[in-house]
Amino acid sequence: MDRKLQTYLAPTAILNFDHPTVSGYAEDVLNRVDRKPATMAVALYYAVRDGIRYDPYSPFYLPEHYRASSVLKRGRGYCVGKAALLCTLGRFCDIPSRLGFATVHNHLASKQLIDFLGSNRFVYHGYVEFYIDDRWVKATPAFNVQLCDRYHVDPLDFNGREDSVFHEYNREDERYMEYLADHGTFPDVPVAAIVAAWEKEYGKQRVQGWIRNMEAAGERVERDFFQEEPG
Repeated sequence: MDRKLQTYLAPTAILNFDHPTVSGYAEDVLNRVDRKPATMAVALYYAVRDGIRYDPYSPFYLPEHYRASSVLKRGRGYCVGKAALLCTLGRFCDIPSRLGFATVHNHLASKQLIDFLGSNRFVYHGYVEFYIDDRWVKATPAFNVQLCDRYHVDPLDFNGREDSVFHEYNREDERYMEYLADHGTFPDVPVAAIVAAWEKEYGKQRVQGWIRNMEAAGERVERDFFQEEPG
């Protein structure tokens, strides 16, 4: 294997596939599937997409908030936490895996979430790239199928060969997701860069307020995103 790809196979403090919780979860998912890279990547994608609840109000400012074993324990996370978990599981399977980031405009975001952010631009949206059959392929596990049904959006499928990226329109032909900027790929979660980008986009005072409120609440999530109505 190309030496450059070795970077995307190693565990890190965040992508901790050497943790028994993560390795045990991976083995459970892969128990009945062919151990070919594409087949394993697809099985892991669906496990994370639908098994980990999307929650945009999850803690975001420390490396441990993205740690794969922690995301599994919480059973929820926003797009970057879910992508970090999927990336970790890919590396466990010896599939070179890395994280990609983009800024997107969600035209169907709930009013409550837009009010919380002060914007419907989502900065540093996270996804995964797997290296399969000599090429990088994108996988976006952010939105679980139940959430997609609420927003009348087809859930993103992934076949291990073609990019899985957000649809431009929903089932009712309404504008849904628009990609605005590509921030590149990373071998690990760039926590400091994410927080800095959020402070620039949403305002440092607002972001620091989120952090203070989360710390005061013991990092408990006090909002229920699944009760919010689509925009």
